[in-house]
Amino acid sequence: MAEYTVEFVGTGETIQMSDKRTILQACLDAGIAQEYSCRVGMCMACSAEIVEGEVTQPAARALTEAEAESYALTCMARPQSDLVLDRGKYPPSIEDTATGAAAADD
Repeated sequence: MAEYTVEFVGTGETIQMSDKRTILQACLDAGIAQEYSCRVGMCMACSAEIVEGEVTQPAARALTEAEAESYALTCMARPQSDLVLDRGKYPPSIEDTATGAAAADD
């Protein structure tokens, strides 16, 4: 079992965690307010941009293969190295959907 450091951009929050736990589990246990909803990798509420490092998240079905290289769904993602994450950043597919929805309402 490997131990990694996960740092969150702009918050000063850092956690030490095992590669056997999800980032969301570690955040909640540490008292860090990480957004989430479904906890099954579909809603993307827990999305974070991967600034540095690597994760494994095979069950994160809401992300495209390309997005999974740059974004983590913290409810599914497990660290594979030390990480720097920018929470509340969403992949282009969800941003495009939000933009399209706003344009359709006009």
